[in-house]
Amino acid sequence: MKIREINEKDNQRMEQIIKRSLESFELNIPGTAYFDPQLGSLAQFYQQQPHAKYWVVVNEQDEAVGGVGIAPFGLKTDVAELQKLYMAPEAQGLGLSRELMQTALDFAKKHYTYCYLETMKKLEVANLLYAKFGFRPLDKPLEGSEHGTMDAWYIKELRDGSSM
Repeated sequence: MKIREINEKDNQRMEQIIKRSLESFELNIPGTAYFDPQLGSLAQFYQQQPHAKYWVVVNEQDEAVGGVGIAPFGLKTDVAELQKLYMAPEAQGLGLSRELMQTALDFAKKHYTYCYLETMKKLEVANLLYAKFGFRPLDKPLEGSEHGTMDAWYIKELRDGSSM
């Protein structure tokens, strides 16, 4: 397995992984990534934004089995958002989410002061991963949030010496 930037050929596979994952938690509802208009064109979406990237982890056949993105959050120039961290069932439990997170955060540190993310409390494994990476829980979403169904919000300081 290796990590690389997303290509257009990965779009359909990542859309399927994201949708199947959300369906498995009964989160195929409005206010989640399930209905994001860019879900079928992630490669193009991330290429069009400044300081944004999406990475996929691929198997030996160069087929995407998971991914994660970093993009600017709203109008805040110093805040990145960790987006769309999803793994196919066959790739779960192998430590690949950790590798994707590290790749995304290393990139974010070069361009942002903070990294923000939104998730659901019922996604317990994901929440544990975020805590291990030093994300602090917030009481409410940052202003400008687009996923109103989320009920857990986190922030991580990427550079020393700054406060929010």
